[in-house]
Amino acid sequence: MNMSREKFTSARRWVVKIGSALLTDDGKGLAREALAGWVEQMAAWVLAGNQLILVSSGAVAEGMSRMGWTTRPTTLHQLQAAAAIGQMGLVRAYETCFRSHNLHTAQVLLTHDDLTNRRRYLNARSTLRTLLKLGVVPVVNENDTVANQELRFGDNDTLAALVANLVEADLLVLLTDQQGLYDSDPRQNPDAVLISESRVDNPQLDRVAGGSSGLLGRGGMITKIRAARLAARSGTATIIAPGVGEQILTRIAAAEPVGTLLLPVQEAQAARKRWLAGHLQVRGRLVVDAGAVRVLRESGRSLLAVGVKQVVGQFSRGEVVACVDEQGREVARGLVNYNSIESDRIKGVASSRIQEILGYVDEEELIHRDNLVLV
Repeated sequence: MNMSREKFTSARRWVVKIGSALLTDDGKGLAREALAGWVEQMAAWVLAGNQLILVSSGAVAEGMSRMGWTTRPTTLHQLQAAAAIGQMGLVRAYETCFRSHNLHTAQVLLTHDDLTNRRRYLNARSTLRTLLKLGVVPVVNENDTVANQELRFGDNDTLAALVANLVEADLLVLLTDQQGLYDSDPRQNPDAVLISESRVDNPQLDRVAGGSSGLLGRGGMITKIRAARLAARSGTATIIAPGVGEQILTRIAAAEPVGTLLLPVQEAQAARKRWLAGHLQVRGRLVVDAGAVRVLRESGRSLLAVGVKQVVGQFSRGEVVACVDEQGREVARGLVNYNSIESDRIKGVASSRIQEILGYVDEEELIHRDNLVLV
């Protein structure tokens, strides 16, 4: 058994993306039998105690099928209309299939702004984490009907990678109509060899990627490589695998050498911290006591409100604040879970009193350790 595959495929949290061509058989309507097969495998994975987020294309394609359109629309309003029509059938199909395995699903529609605006980022992260803790399978798609500059992610490979960043997934599985990534185009070179494994930063990947994405899909292999590199920012590995393969997800879970495994350069924690560090523009400061400084530096734990002595500046939930000691020396930076007014009201108090003081609780931590970087 390949040790790299065993490490990532046996990990607990997956993001699985299924593309339009697979789901709709290139425009012939939802491939319900195939969809039921994927759901059966995903359900088995979840019922075994694991967590899974499904990123599903297919809304526009299903809408086209329902309307009898044979060519993908080129105007924004037609794309949005097709997405709105098709989303109904897509979500109903997933709900029916997962319920047959006694699992609940949740529809999550995201826009590009939801994952770049830090406040929305934290909101989306909190919601997805809560759903996973409840054993619910989130079904994620782009909110095409409100996109204001084309369909903003451009493809669901990118969306899936950003979702993997959001929840710190261990593995991103991109199901496609190809066997994986080859060292040359297999449609033109019958001697092309499947690349079983590679580091995601391998420059050879850019030279061998390319080719058409099919009638309905917007992504090709180049978008999948880009997605794998995005996912690697949080230490997530990516497998590009054939969606039409027999029990493909079960085989991936068993670490069988199917598809192409793209390995992140860094371990998950180090990669995510580096990613966060590149996005940090301080909006305020939290003066923390000596005990909090020690916990942050030595234990790598979250910052709780009880350790905060003073709140300086004005900031919103999800913005970056600096944590400084009582001498003004910066200790850490991170994405704050409460705005400056709320933070000031709960400073110095135990997490158990946040509900009493604010009337609600967004998070028990002022800054979660996953969103905090030591400086």
